[in-house]
Amino acid sequence: MPTGKSILFFSVFFISIFFISCQTDIQTINLITAGDDLPSESMKDAEIMYSDSAKVKMKLMAPKLDRYVNKDYIEFPSGMNLLFYNDSMRVDARMKSDYGIRYEKEEKMEAKKNVEVVNVKGEKLNTEHLIWDEAKGTIHTEAFVKITTGDEIIYGDGLESNQDFTKYKILHPKGTITVKEDEENKNK
Repeated sequence: MPTGKSILFFSVFFISIFFISCQTDIQTINLITAGDDLPSESMKDAEIMYSDSAKVKMKLMAPKLDRYVNKDYIEFPSGMNLLFYNDSMRVDARMKSDYGIRYEKEEKMEAKKNVEVVNVKGEKLNTEHLIWDEAKGTIHTEAFVKITTGDEIIYGDGLESNQDFTKYKILHPKGTITVKEDEENKNK
């Protein structure tokens, strides 16, 4: 037959376990429902058109879009593709990356991981980080860049350009490789 001490011990033991498990459950619930860490809006297969003065300027496509209203940004965790249009609605430039984030109040967008920009002339920029300043209509980076044109490959650190990547300047050039097409391949 149980004694009063053993009943008291088991009662205290089970009450302690109950409070410890409740505290852990409450902490877990608070972590899950923390509003700042969760997007206020999410979208799959997003396609958004941006316009200015009733003219389409850009089309954004992303497999996933998460908007955080309290933090004033939109995140593209699975990457994004952008098309930049001229006034005739022709694509002037294309940009893609494996990750993106747009700061709404600042009107700036960052592209990260495997960033590629191709202009209307077919010139290609590759880098790991690029910032697009929507208000100024410019793109820039301090990261390593590789630019491939029809006849050369240019390497360097840092770049400043207009947003359609037709006028650009490498801030710290490191080298240029001239690409010559041999006569056999040229005549095919």
